[in-house]
Amino acid sequence: MNVLTQSELNYLTNKLGRKPNNLEKEIIGAEWSEHCSYKSSKNLIKLLPTAGDRIIVGPGYDAGVVDVGDGYVVTIHLESHNHPSAVEPYGGAATGVGGVIRDIISMGTIPIAILNALRFGHINYPNNKYGKLEKIKQKKISHARWLLKNVVKGIADYGNCIGIPTIGGEVEFDVSFENYCLVDVASIGFGKKSELIENTAKEGDLIILVGGLTGRDGIHGASFASKKLQNDQDRSAVQIPDPFLEKLIIEATREAIENNLVKALKDLGGGGLSCCLSEASSNLGLGFDITLENVPTKYLDMQPYEIMISESQERMLFITSREKYNRLLDIFKKYELNSAIIGEVKKHNNLVIFKNKRRIAGMPSSLIAHSPLLTRKTIKPPYLENLKKRRYEFSLPENLDYVLLELISNPNIASKKWIYEQYDHEIGLRTILKPGITDSAVLKLNRQKFLAANLDGNSKICYLDPFQGVLSCLSEAKRNIVCSGAEPIGIVDHLQFGNPENPQIFWTFKKSVEGIIVFSRENNIPVVGGKVSLYNETTKGPIKPSPVIGMIGLIEDKKYITKSIPGESQSLFIIGNTTQEMGGSEYFEYIHNFTGSKVPEVDLKKDTLNSHVVLKAIRMGLISCAHDCSKGGLAITLAEMAIGSEIPIHIDLDQIPNNCNRWDYLLFSETPSRFIIGTKEPQKLERYLSKEKNLTYSKIGITKKSNGDDKLTLKSKNKKIIEISIGKLRQKYEILNDLMDKNC
Repeated sequence: MNVLTQSELNYLTNKLGRKPNNLEKEIIGAEWSEHCSYKSSKNLIKLLPTAGDRIIVGPGYDAGVVDVGDGYVVTIHLESHNHPSAVEPYGGAATGVGGVIRDIISMGTIPIAILNALRFGHINYPNNKYGKLEKIKQKKISHARWLLKNVVKGIADYGNCIGIPTIGGEVEFDVSFENYCLVDVASIGFGKKSELIENTAKEGDLIILVGGLTGRDGIHGASFASKKLQNDQDRSAVQIPDPFLEKLIIEATREAIENNLVKALKDLGGGGLSCCLSEASSNLGLGFDITLENVPTKYLDMQPYEIMISESQERMLFITSREKYNRLLDIFKKYELNSAIIGEVKKHNNLVIFKNKRRIAGMPSSLIAHSPLLTRKTIKPPYLENLKKRRYEFSLPENLDYVLLELISNPNIASKKWIYEQYDHEIGLRTILKPGITDSAVLKLNRQKFLAANLDGNSKICYLDPFQGVLSCLSEAKRNIVCSGAEPIGIVDHLQFGNPENPQIFWTFKKSVEGIIVFSRENNIPVVGGKVSLYNETTKGPIKPSPVIGMIGLIEDKKYITKSIPGESQSLFIIGNTTQEMGGSEYFEYIHNFTGSKVPEVDLKKDTLNSHVVLKAIRMGLISCAHDCSKGGLAITLAEMAIGSEIPIHIDLDQIPNNCNRWDYLLFSETPSRFIIGTKEPQKLERYLSKEKNLTYSKIGITKKSNGDDKLTLKSKNKKIIEISIGKLRQKYEILNDLMDKNC
């Protein structure tokens, strides 16, 4: 089963000067699949700003490499396993973790952390008097919970088994992910700049396959991920995980690198040997002669095409010199790893496959590794203008306490403790700020250097306006990095959309890429890596545009590390203005079941200014806590701070800069670029803020001492607009535990 179109087959035949045989078509079919070739997206994503003073390796390799000074580097990569996880959630998610970790290993660094971003259909429905949302059938809810439960377990089991902490992530629930899921996994590595794999080779060097046996799991996996998911999808396309074998590969690879026994290294991921060998050969500018019968297999009767496109997991490709081979082999034997010499580096530029000394395939490696690129048509979807103009007519709720409690129990906002408590986020002793107490996780790199990292996304806003939506995601990711006390140094993105052959869908993809370009240039934060995942749709239709943005930041002094939770007797300030742009807000969608209206726009100048001011204040020691204001708006931000600190918070709503004409809009608007910051020295902080031109800010309230009857109180002219006990807020906030304890 090859997936070549007639035009691609004609192109291949013309380049070869002959008709390809069936094995060659299978090899090309794997590498030229959308999943591996990026043939629809590459013309756009190559426009992303990728250069920077710290960037050593940018997009296009197994992982991005960022210089963090003192001879050390950080590596980062982001991958997805959407189709496999929708079919077999445990194995699909687990193998997604394994694959992205091997990408980090292949650069010569030690994997030190995992993050994930997940998307599912609804796992409950709002039960409130304001919305008119019809009850989703229990069968659909149960299926979404089943997917969530097993995806989380797959990620947790794999990460916990290999001893790499899962330090953070985010989750969204939306009807567009019904009977489907998105599973994005990012991995971070750390190592010496001097130990980066140079990926060099010369004629006569040996090509070695190490790790798991090659079987029939994952056959046509790349093709499977490059088309719409069918209801009766074959589970054989899903790979089988073995985290204990992965752990041995990590240890053996590190020992081999430390002993200078590795010239080139590459993970076997999508497309299996076809992609790994052709890409490695093309990048090296040298040819590979491969002896197929030397590949260790699970079954004696495997056909050549099965061996070449199998995506069996936990496999790595090593290239070493003949002189160093025996020492490398001793390491593999020490860790009881299967290994075999499967080929030799040659001076020609082809990937040549032999079986029993007979040549059965041979093509230029660069031809295999670089598919003909497509220029897709784009048409602005008509629904965008219709939704933007859609009028909303609902009155101000009489009981805003009730609304806040309903909103904080929305699974998109509620505590994700049920998820992250299944992950070992402390193993390795690097995790300084853990999930639940900060907007970004913070890892210790060495004595004084720390790395902040997060993933963010918002499919609701991206659906209504993909350009502004991705700007909002980037702004939030940056604010989360800044709130931890870090300077943003790199962006990774994962762009997930439906069928690119649909001009309306491809238009939303193009606008998202344009948003990343604009933001990256304005903030001088380069894109260090990423992933494009298309054809994310089922027989019921496409997902909403779902770009996931990852960001990393550097903290160069431990005293700059900042939490999002305030202490007692502190003054609270807001940075930024709140606008009445409610489109895509959780308040509109969850409480009122309303999709439409104008989304919040990101003013890049103000966004940059606000982040700069907050980070500088942290470095000056003027800020004791910082929390970005995003999903759910101001009221949710304050509620999360109250829950996290268990300290009463009193806010004067009249002091909040805004242009809203109703309390619910002020409280629940998701205007970007806003921070809530706490300080023990309000006079000093205000003197500093007042000197910043064009900065919008205000002192809005205080935290008090805990008295056993602690509440979140929001007032206007001494009238209580919201007053709720922290215990009641927490009870609603931790609803995910109750939902997932039910039968899935």
